[in-house]
Amino acid sequence: MKCKPLFIVVALLNNSFADLSEILPEGAEVEKIGGGMKFTEGPVWLPKPENRLVFSDIPNSRQMEWSSKNGLKEWRKVEQSNGNLLDLKGQLLSCQHAGRNVIVTTGDGTIRVLADKFEGKRFNSPNDLAIRPDGTIWFTDPSYGLRGRKAEIAGKWVYRLHPDGKVSVACKTFDMPNGIAFSPDGKRVYIADTGRVGKIRAYQVVEEGLLGKPEFIIDIRCDGMCLDTMGRVYTTSAGGIHVFAGNGKKLGVIATPEHPANVCFGGEKFDTLFITARTSLYRVKTKAKGHVVTGAASGK
Repeated sequence: MKCKPLFIVVALLNNSFADLSEILPEGAEVEKIGGGMKFTEGPVWLPKPENRLVFSDIPNSRQMEWSSKNGLKEWRKVEQSNGNLLDLKGQLLSCQHAGRNVIVTTGDGTIRVLADKFEGKRFNSPNDLAIRPDGTIWFTDPSYGLRGRKAEIAGKWVYRLHPDGKVSVACKTFDMPNGIAFSPDGKRVYIADTGRVGKIRAYQVVEEGLLGKPEFIIDIRCDGMCLDTMGRVYTTSAGGIHVFAGNGKKLGVIATPEHPANVCFGGEKFDTLFITARTSLYRVKTKAKGHVVTGAASGK
């Protein structure tokens, strides 16, 4: 499916947002490369030899794929997957609303449940996830996907899934924890709250126990997010992709024609920003390169 560019990037290049020129090449355009879905989320780039993007179409309980060779098509049916990510072996990790779990898809296509309970109680509806260089998977568990089903856990928490399969709580202070991402050095974690709070909190990572007070707060209602190699944070919110320095300073906005839900870097050089926005998929070429946890880009 080949689509003509539909939307020109709006870069806010005044005195407050001049740093966006370091991210976007001159004349950059946001291009629509797929449409006709219900609610898109969780984009992740599968590098060579796959060279394709996988993302979720939540209400349709399916994962879609896009490649420059084959365009957009349905990949497989799932249990309302949301966030997707590669682990350190290059295997696909997915949070599932209806499945109320975190799954991994191995190289031969086998799907295995990594976690679906904490202390014997089922999760609400795992939403999004991030991975540290030590292989620990952190994921958020709001109640969006319960849809009338009874919650078994008392709160909507952020969890760690350790390589040995142990699950522990990282934070209990969120209303609706959503997007999550680590700084390139793995020492800071950014977690979005899309409930009553509507902010991103940035914390120093602790190996065990609960996170302490946030280092700082970014005042934006964000869904999903990703980081580049320089530690800049690309967040999805009203109007487009809002870009922040690693310390929370706002750099600018990459405008999108639909309200975006999530974002990731991909392409051969990880210098293309892929954006899932309501019913459609978009991309834009950047000067920046996406941060990939060691192992995920090469599949090693």
